[in-house]
Amino acid sequence: MTDPEDRQQQAVISRLLLDHLNAPIAEGCRVRGVLPAPGAVRIAINAGDDEDGDTFLYEIPHDAVAPAYLPGILRTTLAGTQIYSSDDISDAMGMTLIRLHPEKITPEPEPEQGLALNVLRALSDPGDDENPFLIGFLMRGNNRLRLYVQHPDGTGIIGADIHLTDALTALIASLPSLVEEEERHQPAPDDPHCDLVVDLTDW
Repeated sequence: MTDPEDRQQQAVISRLLLDHLNAPIAEGCRVRGVLPAPGAVRIAINAGDDEDGDTFLYEIPHDAVAPAYLPGILRTTLAGTQIYSSDDISDAMGMTLIRLHPEKITPEPEPEQGLALNVLRALSDPGDDENPFLIGFLMRGNNRLRLYVQHPDGTGIIGADIHLTDALTALIASLPSLVEEEERHQPAPDDPHCDLVVDLTDW
């Protein structure tokens, strides 16, 4: 792997799929590795309920899809019966290697937990432990997430309710200024974990 862009994309994909070492990426399927290949990434997936299941390598070209879509492409691939041509199947390291064509696959949407994880990661800055912005969270169902954030002046805790939607990037960037807007502040009589709540579910 000599192309710096390939190496960079490989590193992004490796970080992106780390969480799937603990949780199945699809029912009965777990990530076992992310391997570099010329112009592509190969994702090792163990299919089965235990360590005795078969492990497959799914190869996806770097230039075919943005890294963020890879989990959805894998979920779609693993959830249904797929037909592959003999040209797309070979062997590597004792595993069946399957070359995917992402342009022919509609990525399955990110589940609620994955969307929440993206938000929480974006708001968690490990370099700011002395004055953290995000200090807690609660999954509330129906794609709703309550974020417990520090009041901008450091005097209390605000519970910010958000809806896990496709517009999360803009919301995350705007969140610190949105929680400062006093006209959005409401009492929090039913939540003893915060002083105020801000409803951003329709933002």
